[in-house]
Amino acid sequence: MNKKIYRQLALLGLFLFTVEQGWAQQSTLLENYIQEGLSNNLALRQESLEISRVTESLNQARSFFYPRVAFNPTYSLAAGGRRLEFPVGDLLNPAYRTLNQLTGSDRFPTNVENVNQLLAPNNFHDTKISFQYAIFNTDIQYNYLIQKELLSAQQARKRVIENELRYNISTAYYQYLQTLDAIRIYENSRKVFAELARLNEKLVNNNVATKEVLTSARYEISKMDQQLAVAEKNQVTARAYFNFLLNRDLTAGIDIDSSLTKILPESKESLDELQQTALRGRQELAQLGGSLKASQTAVKLNEANAKIPNLYVGGSTGFQGFGYTFQNQAYVIGQFGLQWDLFRGYEKRSKIQQAKIQSEVLRTRLAEVQRQIQLQVLQAYYDLNAANESLAATQSGLINADQTFRVIDSKYRNGQALLIEFLRYQNDRLTAQFQHSLARMDVLIKRAALDRAVAVQ
Repeated sequence: MNKKIYRQLALLGLFLFTVEQGWAQQSTLLENYIQEGLSNNLALRQESLEISRVTESLNQARSFFYPRVAFNPTYSLAAGGRRLEFPVGDLLNPAYRTLNQLTGSDRFPTNVENVNQLLAPNNFHDTKISFQYAIFNTDIQYNYLIQKELLSAQQARKRVIENELRYNISTAYYQYLQTLDAIRIYENSRKVFAELARLNEKLVNNNVATKEVLTSARYEISKMDQQLAVAEKNQVTARAYFNFLLNRDLTAGIDIDSSLTKILPESKESLDELQQTALRGRQELAQLGGSLKASQTAVKLNEANAKIPNLYVGGSTGFQGFGYTFQNQAYVIGQFGLQWDLFRGYEKRSKIQQAKIQSEVLRTRLAEVQRQIQLQVLQAYYDLNAANESLAATQSGLINADQTFRVIDSKYRNGQALLIEFLRYQNDRLTAQFQHSLARMDVLIKRAALDRAVAVQ
């Protein structure tokens, strides 16, 4: 191995040594795209609307702590139906006449009418303002706490989607860069074969070589054209997917940050540190934790309903009577109430047990997700290490393939190598270039996967 190869490998080592410092200053351009995606993505908009809906549910639960005041006027018209008939006049009028005769006066009325009244009141109004206030109600208190925990869980769910979207945008951007790199590699390779075709044409014209060397070179050019067309199609598809994540026009241009592939990321944290960070920061755990707290509050709600009565005060004031005269029709009613279900066929005991089972389900799910997150971090950690090792290997392979091709190219031009050797080592160099390009992008993607597993923002 010559000195140039040693020098290039040393530069690669220097890159890997300065990885942590360089990656700490993450691409501002990519971060801007991520923020644009977080602002415009339709899935996140749906989650924001869902949070708004749950927030309104919390506001509704809070409203039950305030008194209820209502204005309830009613007016009734009736005709027919049952009547209340009582001959009060027939009973009292003879007695009153006798009393008047005995006393020699007209003190007692003798024209009392019999009662003949419709049971359904006609021309009757009840115009009132009523209020009700819960002094103590376990449903109101615990439902408010439950809605509060569900809101926290919904907010955590949105952050889960944000973390996933951040990863998807990053990987889509890296994949787009890789398609551009592929186009560059194919275009460079086509230039090599075009130069080979011109050289071979001169050799054929000068009767130094036969025609097959020219047709072989042109065949290689046609293969590059076909592969270049596929690469350009992949580039258009990758651009469309990236713009889809940002909710932009699918054909919108994408700015390129070439510095991303110059200093590649490498994890310097220990696996245990990364796992602990993930357990503290992953929003899936916060989401399950909110649901678990809501379930535990539901247990307290059902236990309180089984033991504690609900107390309330209320009342109404207004006018009531026949015709809207408002004279001698005013009234005031005050109420104090207690509700206590003493027995409901063991329904409350069953609800308590059901709520406890739901809490246990969520607690078990939380433990399972914690283990899954630890496994996810472990896999992402070792995937990144393997990607870095693969990158170092492909860098060495690319240097050797390039050096070998340059030697063969020089020999071929001097008539010391066969065309088949030239094509073989050019294809080897092309393969090495692609392997190195894929390895570079794979390091970026694996780092993004580790950041997603650890929930790095």
